[in-house]
Amino acid sequence: MQEIAFDASAAAGYDLDRYTAIGHHWLIRETDIEYIQPVRYGEAVEVKTWVVDFQRVRSRRAYEFHRGGSESLIARAETDWVFINTETGRPATIPHELKLAFFPEGLPESFPPRRPFPVAPPPPPGVFGIQQKVALRDIDPVQHVNNAVYLVYIEECAMQVIAAHGWPVSRMLDEGFAILLRRNQVQYLQPAVLGDQLSITTWASAVKRSTATRHYTIKRTGDGQVLANVHSLGVWVDLSTGRLIRIPPGLLEDFAPNIVHMNSHGDL
Repeated sequence: MQEIAFDASAAAGYDLDRYTAIGHHWLIRETDIEYIQPVRYGEAVEVKTWVVDFQRVRSRRAYEFHRGGSESLIARAETDWVFINTETGRPATIPHELKLAFFPEGLPESFPPRRPFPVAPPPPPGVFGIQQKVALRDIDPVQHVNNAVYLVYIEECAMQVIAAHGWPVSRMLDEGFAILLRRNQVQYLQPAVLGDQLSITTWASAVKRSTATRHYTIKRTGDGQVLANVHSLGVWVDLSTGRLIRIPPGLLEDFAPNIVHMNSHGDL
């Protein structure tokens, strides 16, 4: 998604050299990606992208992933980009001429409404946490943790929380099921830089027959600043059939301290 966004911008006349010349660049504020079908090693993927809207300092871009040579939709996503003044590091007003580069026939009179980033319910008493130190491999050319690395962090946290509650991947495989990701929603609030010590906490909510949402908060331990929030929708799948299954009652019982329980009205 990041690569095709750069390519699409370059095709509109704004490549990395031009952004350097005007002293501005883009950073991702939010990512929302829905995984519809699996992609396997060696398969070709076609990615389409387009600009959905412009606000004063932000722009939303949409993406579709198709299996190569077919119309089979395998994923769709949106990113919310913020236009940044490189010298000050602060958001800047997007120039009108830049907007027109992506809408050469003229800007639409209005853009589709935006959905606010969802707010997680407060964590339960059994909230789970790990510590993570930012390593050199996590850093991108802007000298902060690359946006994709946050998903690596939460994946490690996910592996540790399921193991801590007695359900490591090996046990799930032995019992013939797996938890697959259906959707990731990520909100980036502050950058993490080399050497930062991070605290990652996680808990679950919205448990249904075959799905549940796991929430993550990533904080910098030095000052307590929240750097990112993540919501991951997981689905329980029978490995022999590929079909959704009911979440095993024993698993729900073991994870009960880590789950926010709500009534039928959505209240805690």
